[in-house]
Amino acid sequence: MDGKPGLRERKKQRTHAAISDAAITLFLEHGFHQVSVAQVAEAAEVSKRTLFAYFPTKEDLVVHRLADHETETARVVRARQPGTAPLTALREHFLKGLRERDPITGLNDHPQVRRLTRMILDTPSLVARMERFKTGAERALAQALHESAGIPDLTARLAAVQIVAVQWALAGDNAQRLAYGESAEARTPGAVADAEHAFALLENGLRQLTG
Repeated sequence: MDGKPGLRERKKQRTHAAISDAAITLFLEHGFHQVSVAQVAEAAEVSKRTLFAYFPTKEDLVVHRLADHETETARVVRARQPGTAPLTALREHFLKGLRERDPITGLNDHPQVRRLTRMILDTPSLVARMERFKTGAERALAQALHESAGIPDLTARLAAVQIVAVQWALAGDNAQRLAYGESAEARTPGAVADAEHAFALLENGLRQLTG
């Protein structure tokens, strides 16, 4: 066995990609609510039944592209170098994402990424669907902190909620700015400064609020 997917699996991957590409193309051209699932299925040359087998909801046709990021913070914590604190690893990873213009940091102004971000931000059902990713990210990170860093369960859960919320707030600020005109280059210094400030707050707790 060479580890490569078999013919059936490759066919499924091609079908999945074809449906996704057709959906994104139609949504960006006409609007999320203006395009029906039937139209997506027709454009991808599959039946509605086949489409729903790959994407259970219409919203999944969009947000599945971010699905790999749901457990990203947990993976960073588990893969950190020995002696590296979890928060340090997460800070370095987020700053690296900013440098590399990773769309998950909100700092990517490629035209299609900008349009996709704007569509998500302007569609309540997509925003709500993204919240499910946020909850999943919190759960996965809490488990990683507990299992790989030996942090007590309650502390791990409370820390995970704060860390994920901070990263989502940073990415949301960047995405909002870029979706409506600001360039990634212009935003970068502010994005880095905001990230440094946010992780300093996480590192020091909320002492500034205690007087």
